[in-house]
Amino acid sequence: METVTFKLQERIIKKIDGIIRPLNFNNRTEFIREAIREKLISIERDSVIHELRRFKGTAKLSVSDKKLHEIREGVANKYARKLGIKLN
Repeated sequence: METVTFKLQERIIKKIDGIIRPLNFNNRTEFIREAIREKLISIERDSVIHELRRFKGTAKLSVSDKKLHEIREGVANKYARKLGIKLN
């Protein structure tokens, strides 16, 4: 692990200090690491969504709402079984 040093405004530090315990973080560092991880995931997700939007409306196949619902149900059930989650 590499050390990174930076400064934060006092009001931000106070906000962090006020929420680390209720959110079960042991210290500021743990909170900041998790916040950075979440931000990186968010940026990655937004990038993927942006790429997918480029393809919106380009499908050659028309699928009914009923068929889409069936597909979504199938995928949800597949992942629920894979993750050991019982649906309905």
